[in-house]
Amino acid sequence: MKKIALVALTALMAVSCASKKDLEAAEAKARLNQELLDSATVKLNACLADEKAAAAELSVLRAQVADLRANNQSLIDNTGNLTTLSKKGAENLEKSLESLREKDLQIRTLNDAITRKDSVTLALVTSLKSSLGNLNDEDISVNVEKGVVYVSISDKLLFASGSANVNSAAKNVLGKVAKVVNDKPEIEIMIEGHTDDQSISTAKFEDNWALSAARAASVTRILQNEFDVAPERMTAAGRSYYVPVADNSTAAGRAKNRRTRIIVLPKLDQFFDMVEKGMEQAKENAKAGK
Repeated sequence: MKKIALVALTALMAVSCASKKDLEAAEAKARLNQELLDSATVKLNACLADEKAAAAELSVLRAQVADLRANNQSLIDNTGNLTTLSKKGAENLEKSLESLREKDLQIRTLNDAITRKDSVTLALVTSLKSSLGNLNDEDISVNVEKGVVYVSISDKLLFASGSANVNSAAKNVLGKVAKVVNDKPEIEIMIEGHTDDQSISTAKFEDNWALSAARAASVTRILQNEFDVAPERMTAAGRSYYVPVADNSTAAGRAKNRRTRIIVLPKLDQFFDMVEKGMEQAKENAKAGK
């Protein structure tokens, strides 16, 4: 009888170990699939940008072709012979060709800038996921929306109910985010506080606006004071309950809406400066006939 019990116990332990291994393998596969999805999202955004740029380029080229045809027709009407172009007609034709070259180079410059921006976005997502590791997806997530990267942290992980004081356990997560931010001085971040639609009125917080703004400010102070993120690179914003991600009619939906988002913002002045310099170079190259 003891032997039978021992055999049964051994079999039960083997099944338990196998189930744990299967679960770990499934979780690893899920994380890999999420990373592949994020990568595909960034690439899709790049393709959509390329499509818009191509459409714009086609429109410009059609307009230029129409101008050239009009100029040529004018020359035919005035001279009756294309072989005897007037000096003025030749100058107009050269200007049209120069303008066409310039527009083409400008569009290519803009496409290159957008492609570089998307590459930076993909690298940023990879860095954040690597830094944060395998945290509970219900409490923290890294996503891309319309080419913008954001980290969403649940209210449960950061704060006690009705409080704007950051839990000590959450500082580990904020420290990992801060490391990525500090390693990439070319980015800025916005910290957004979000609540559910349940009304609040306390001696400290008049309403959800006050609570969401205070929570965003608390996270900002932690990043600045404890993890040395430069304050001029951060913006704190309270969004109250007006940007929900789930239905507030259920407890599960309200829990999802109570969150703090750290949004990674590209320095647009640098981006547009890069584009502007590229446009100027395109103009010079067009004049030189390159």
